[in-house]
Amino acid sequence: MDRQFLDKDVAKLEVVERLRNIHGIHGAVKDFRVEDSDCSVSFKGPGYAADAFIDRASGRYELTETRMGLFAVLNDLHKGRETGTAWAVIIDISAVLMTAVSLTGLLLIFFLQKKRLSGLLVACAGALISYLAYLAWVPN
Repeated sequence: MDRQFLDKDVAKLEVVERLRNIHGIHGAVKDFRVEDSDCSVSFKGPGYAADAFIDRASGRYELTETRMGLFAVLNDLHKGRETGTAWAVIIDISAVLMTAVSLTGLLLIFFLQKKRLSGLLVACAGALISYLAYLAWVPN
């Protein structure tokens, strides 16, 4: 990196864009710290992390990039971790839609006399299994 690290005020946007262009880093900037002698930049995304540690005097830097694989990406997307506001809205909308579909299905079972008893037994069994799984595997 050039003389931009010699100045007291670090050109953060230029540093981030240069790291992105040279190394193909993606993800959002999670943290940018400026100290007297060095800087650090952290990028985070679903199943992804990159950290750069920059010596302000020389402009030399060390970059650590971590790609955690498909299942980590899917897990982060499922939990909404490091995904941004738009993805959080999509998760919330899909949760509301799934709740509405479940509730309407539960209400409809009361109007189907032939399926009512078996439907309610299955619903109660599912609720009981979910509760027992919660007691067994969720620490208090």
